[in-house]
Amino acid sequence: MKLKLQHGLFVIVACAVLLGFAAGSALAAEYVSVVKDGVNMRSGPDTKYEVLYELPAGYPLKVLGRKGKWLKVVDFEGSKGWIYSSLVDKTPHVIVTVKTEANVRSGPGTKYKKIGSVAREVILKKVDQKGDWVKVSHPQLTGWIHKKLIWP
Repeated sequence: MKLKLQHGLFVIVACAVLLGFAAGSALAAEYVSVVKDGVNMRSGPDTKYEVLYELPAGYPLKVLGRKGKWLKVVDFEGSKGWIYSSLVDKTPHVIVTVKTEANVRSGPGTKYKKIGSVAREVILKKVDQKGDWVKVSHPQLTGWIHKKLIWP
């Protein structure tokens, strides 16, 4: 009897652990980036819905849900809409969110030389990350920026 009870308890604990892992992985956010200039974000999951915004290449979006081949997305300002899945990909991009300018440095930290700055809403390709610092590239600049200054 004691063996059956212990076995049953083991099964319950194992299931709880597996559910915990599943819930943790389900909570991982999915981000995508717009693949070309002029992509429409719509009010619903079909071309018959109103165009809310026209998005530039690289514009990062967080995926909230799916309906067929359409993705429900949100941007860094909280604007929500729908975008057709073939118009985005997984190439990581970030957008500058500070009100003024963000410093770009030669290395991952404030002890490194400032090599430039970027204005709000500039889109940058994410190249690497070390701790709280993200290496980014842009046609005119490649360097490191603190993650608090960008989204996602």
